[in-house]
Amino acid sequence: MNWPTLVLVVLIALLQYPLWLGKGGWLRVWDYDRQLQAQRELNQKLEQRNAGLDAEVRDLKSGFEAIEERARYELGMIKEGEIFVQVPQKLAPATPSAAPSMPAPAVKPAPAR
Repeated sequence: MNWPTLVLVVLIALLQYPLWLGKGGWLRVWDYDRQLQAQRELNQKLEQRNAGLDAEVRDLKSGFEAIEERARYELGMIKEGEIFVQVPQKLAPATPSAAPSMPAPAVKPAPAR
């Protein structure tokens, strides 16, 4: 290579260094963009959660139905004059031997070919 070509190659390399690796280079811009996208996703999730909490607060402030519902389901409270009735559910048998015996289904042998 002659010296003007070598000088131009070195000059181009020196100009490319700040573009790729410098303070405002492409690699840092790409990294900041990735961080920005992650933060936007987190913010979106938090905004949805905040909207739900805001709706719940407005519901609790506006009427007694939400308060009554929470008292019933979370605290087990009942109104004055109400009768609480609890219906037990049948549990599935824990062991196969405890299950009621049922006749085995009839199995027909496959026809010979």
